[in-house]
Amino acid sequence: MEMLMPETIRWGIVGPGRIAGNVARDFPLTPRAELAAVASRSLPRAQDFAGAHQIPRAYGSYRELLADPDIDVVYIATPHPQHRQSAIAALTAGKAILVEKTFTATVSGAQEVINIARARGVFAMEAMWTRFQPAIIAAKNLVDDGAIGEVRQVQADLGVDRPFDREDRLFNPALGGGALLDLGVYVVSLAQYFLGDPAAVVAHGSLFPTGVDAEAGLLLRYDDGRTATLLCSLLHHTPGQARIFGTEGWIDILPRFHHPREIVLHRKGAEPEPMVRPPVGGGYSHELAEVTECLLNGRAQSSVMPLADTLAVQRVLNTACEQLGVDHAEDPADLD
Repeated sequence: MEMLMPETIRWGIVGPGRIAGNVARDFPLTPRAELAAVASRSLPRAQDFAGAHQIPRAYGSYRELLADPDIDVVYIATPHPQHRQSAIAALTAGKAILVEKTFTATVSGAQEVINIARARGVFAMEAMWTRFQPAIIAAKNLVDDGAIGEVRQVQADLGVDRPFDREDRLFNPALGGGALLDLGVYVVSLAQYFLGDPAAVVAHGSLFPTGVDAEAGLLLRYDDGRTATLLCSLLHHTPGQARIFGTEGWIDILPRFHHPREIVLHRKGAEPEPMVRPPVGGGYSHELAEVTECLLNGRAQSSVMPLADTLAVQRVLNTACEQLGVDHAEDPADLD
């Protein structure tokens, strides 16, 4: 007997913070995706979030949401060191997962989650929304079509000016704070997308008084001489631009590159070619649509953001952290 595909994929959110709010606002723009539940360790917080985003059910613990038989996929938006425990619990409950970047706090944590997803055949993806932006898709298509020849270098920067505050998650080592896990993931993922996995990583930077990285400059080296030069910072604002250099030209991804509206193609002997490709809504519906379509079609991972890429990016980030003297760890606490 032929299995009937569900008409709608029903979503739950774990961790109703600022990013989750941005994502929730794009659900009405995502076909066949229904935001059905939200969970927080604080029931009033979950209820407030549910009220603000017209979500039918609110839970005061993550396990209650994972026990809800009407939820197909869970978007995990807790702090980085808490991703692992939530992801494993969701996969064990048979729920697909979309995990906010950075995927986990450590390489071993990422590998553990990925191993469980693969063993159980349950969908898992890192929420690297940049890869699904229409402008980034246009850039990737140009590269794949040979518009700039062979890609040899990637440059990218992403920095914000955040005053130091010991109480803020961004500066708290226990919550996975620091520039690399929060912003560096964007520049590293972009380089990995266009160049592949590097052979070596060299990182330099500085630390905040709490011990997390304040800024970092990375050089990724490839065996055939290709390179990526990347920087991220919580100390100062940067343009947020990226460039992909090839043997026959280059592509500018105009600021801010992690959710761009426009790219410019530069080819030998030709005038620059601007291409405007704005995102829909806040830009999050594109990754939501990818997960929804994957689930409707029975796929266990995305071809655009595969788990192997997530693991490769995690390795670069953690290598850079180690070189700066930052040692991240997964949250050992049980899931609430």
